[in-house]
Amino acid sequence: MRTVIQRVKHAKVEVDEKITGEIEQGLLVLAGFENEDTEEDLDWMSGKICNLRIFDDEQGVMNRSVIDIQGQILCVSQFTLHAMTKKGNRPSYIRAAKGDIANPLYEEFCKKLGFILKNDVKKGIFGANMQVTLLNDGPVTIIIDSKNKE
Repeated sequence: MRTVIQRVKHAKVEVDEKITGEIEQGLLVLAGFENEDTEEDLDWMSGKICNLRIFDDEQGVMNRSVIDIQGQILCVSQFTLHAMTKKGNRPSYIRAAKGDIANPLYEEFCKKLGFILKNDVKKGIFGANMQVTLLNDGPVTIIIDSKNKE
């Protein structure tokens, strides 16, 4: 499982010009899944993201989590995070899980994030052509891969 986390002032995702998820201050999480991803990957990743201290404290030091600031999370599935680009100019997505595996993982991941956050996680629509708009705060962008826990 691979994620890109962006600290945002606000973010939204639209499908067919309709907003499907929108947040104010918090995290935009782009999530990509592989066939080998397990419940353990989902647990580890959701805990890591919700407790990641990337929001400023009173001294301007990144020392607070999205939980600490009572922020929101917008989670969007993105299979292209598993693009392989070693050969040629057309990325291969062979490592990305197909929809029948990835969609249940995505839904469970969003539930786990919401449980830890104690708030609903806003979402895109799995497999849809989505337009994501955000105001990255910092900018702060972090990539986390559950296969590289150490």
